[in-house]
Amino acid sequence: MNLKQAPVQAENPLLRETGSCIWALLLIAFAIVLIAAPVSAGAVSNVSEQPAVTTPDIVQIGIYVVDFSRVDIGTGTVGVDFYLNLKSDKPVSINDLELMNGVITSVTTVTDAPHEKVYRIIAVLTAEPDLSRYPFDRHVLPIRIEPKIKNEREMILVIDPENSGLDPGANIPGWTLTGSGSRITNKSYVTDEVPFSRAVFTYGVVRDATSTILKFFLPVMLIIIVSLASLMMRISSRLGINASMFLAAVLIHWRVADAIPLVAYATFLDLFMIITYATLVMVLISGILVLKFTEAKDTARVEQVNYWSIRIIPVVSIIAYFLLFLTLMG
Repeated sequence: MNLKQAPVQAENPLLRETGSCIWALLLIAFAIVLIAAPVSAGAVSNVSEQPAVTTPDIVQIGIYVVDFSRVDIGTGTVGVDFYLNLKSDKPVSINDLELMNGVITSVTTVTDAPHEKVYRIIAVLTAEPDLSRYPFDRHVLPIRIEPKIKNEREMILVIDPENSGLDPGANIPGWTLTGSGSRITNKSYVTDEVPFSRAVFTYGVVRDATSTILKFFLPVMLIIIVSLASLMMRISSRLGINASMFLAAVLIHWRVADAIPLVAYATFLDLFMIITYATLVMVLISGILVLKFTEAKDTARVEQVNYWSIRIIPVVSIIAYFLLFLTLMG
């Protein structure tokens, strides 16, 4: 049985080359996938590690002062009784805030809702008094509040005008309240650090002028008048009067100045007393000269001293006092 074998066809070179190219492309694509997979995973990881952008908590803060207690200029302290009102979209309490210029002595919770808190607070505030105008001084009593921990990126304070103000019945013995104000500022404690939001409520006070005039200026002016009036006396006893007036002025100055702390500048009281001492010294010197020339029986010199003393000392004294009181107008 003759079987005819089919002739074996030769393999096409073109098909062989095409198959090799396909396998090469598949290997390259697989290698690219293996290389790109870790890179893309790292990129996703880096994106997930970036902190989420958050908006700061907005806290509305209001302070309503009920009353002040005695202002102690010597220690720079004043007692205050006020209501603190806090409002926020997120839970907030007094534990999130801090009184920056004083010590809270008593806290009573009035309203305790999640997004609104009202507290009745009694505190002792500290201030830096400006005594340059003393005893006609005026001061600004501040209440400074800021977050304990959160900076401006985490918490921002906003003034609540509806719950801020000063009670009409508020009073400080010996002082007159001149008004109130509020503002928002910020405070940084380290260079290049994110600042803290700060709410500042201010209350102006002025020392009672009537009390000041009656307790200090009236006695001193009487001393000056008596001393200047002695210029018309031509007897030696005027020397004793002037010496007594000088001593009385020193005692009054010491009593009034003892009520304030030592400061590195001259107060209005200091300048006033310098003019007073200068006036009394001029009168005292004129009395000494009159006594000296009287004992020497130099009548012409005695008349000359009396003539110029009456015309110069009062005028110089009045002009100096006038110029000093003009400084209070500024």
